[in-house]
Amino acid sequence: MLVQTVVDTRLGWDYDPTGSRVRTLYERAKEGQWKVEDIDWTLDVPFGAPLPDDSAFAMSAFAASPLAKRGRPAWDEFRWELQSWMVSQFLHGEQAAMVVSARLVETMKDLESKFYATTQAVDEARHVEVFSRYLREKVPDPYPVCDPLRLMLESILSDSRWDVVALGMQIMVEALAMAAFRLANNTFHDELIKSITAMVGRDEARHVSFGVLSLAGIYDEMTSAERAEREELVLESASLIRRRFLLEDIWERMDVNRAEGVEFAAYNDLMVAYRQTIFSRVGHSLGQIGLLGPNVRKGLHQLDLMRYSEETKR
Repeated sequence: MLVQTVVDTRLGWDYDPTGSRVRTLYERAKEGQWKVEDIDWTLDVPFGAPLPDDSAFAMSAFAASPLAKRGRPAWDEFRWELQSWMVSQFLHGEQAAMVVSARLVETMKDLESKFYATTQAVDEARHVEVFSRYLREKVPDPYPVCDPLRLMLESILSDSRWDVVALGMQIMVEALAMAAFRLANNTFHDELIKSITAMVGRDEARHVSFGVLSLAGIYDEMTSAERAEREELVLESASLIRRRFLLEDIWERMDVNRAEGVEFAAYNDLMVAYRQTIFSRVGHSLGQIGLLGPNVRKGLHQLDLMRYSEETKR
């Protein structure tokens, strides 16, 4: 995938430390570095093996799914394929995040933000390394980048404005990934990927914090037209996130009628609840940077990405 854009590079000549919150985040990032070799790669991944019973909520979803007529083994196959698909999309997103981090080193105005973005680039390189190794060594048939994620990444990387790039990656992509990592103990099926996502998740928490610190307050200073454009970008990204989790690639691989699979993913209570749960971190971050106004809340509610209780309490 080739994405062409023109980016302004900023250099500053003030090297005095400021004691800012970004500086504190930078110090935490230096202390939080880890190596891919720290992972216990001897842990077995019995991909495709029978799995323990799911929750009653999940089993009721299975009973309502297009897989039910194939019997319980089909649900276990779906759960393994979902894990393979999700980790594959993590990998593709992390590569884009690595590129965005390098871009932010160029475009951020102050030196301490450049410092932090440099540590994030190192984090993202490590994430690409760890997820690619997991998929290469432990998963028989990883997934290519799905169309909604590819379109979202193209949109982020093709924009020359640093705040739009940071909004798309640090808030929309990274916050979503962080939430998914935090649910790994309930959604993934081997100890190796659980340990990987726990370590990556700690890095992602810093990345989201950097996005919030970098973007907080700037939208209050924009014109109504500029702000409306950013809100529209948020909703376009949210729509692609929803489409991404309709799981078209998985239905195709499992030879499930695509329309039936997509309808199940779109409206089943379990699938809706999962999307809302992982998107809640995105919504929280949007609120922190001042981009969760009435139009965005309405749009997210229409996309079924925000619970009514979350919408009304903000």
